[in-house]
Amino acid sequence: MDETKSERSGSGLIAAQNCPEQLADETALDAFRQHNSVALVEFYTNNCGICQSMEPVIGTVAQALNLSVGLLNPRDDPTLVNRFQIQRIPLLVLFVDGDPVGRRDDGFVSGNELTEWLREKTDRQL
Repeated sequence: MDETKSERSGSGLIAAQNCPEQLADETALDAFRQHNSVALVEFYTNNCGICQSMEPVIGTVAQALNLSVGLLNPRDDPTLVNRFQIQRIPLLVLFVDGDPVGRRDDGFVSGNELTEWLREKTDRQL
């Protein structure tokens, strides 16, 4: 059984209502982004060290901003990789009203930098 990113979370920094939701596939992703008016999705792989180090940052920011977060391991899904043009991980994609409004694949970012980026992309105070 594969270890999921949410199972690795032992930091205690993520409140229950803001726990990242593990998304199984493209169908789950589409439902998640349609269900949440503002949602951040992290594309990751299990062996990505930067992805693991971003987990508590994303959790803390999600809790502070009351933001829905989804986690998706694209594995070997070429349709998903092509759809989101995934070239590096972690890839963060921000959705507002179901539409992608921003993406980052520049490695580790601090909580302050992530918060600023999210607020800038949503044109409002989260």
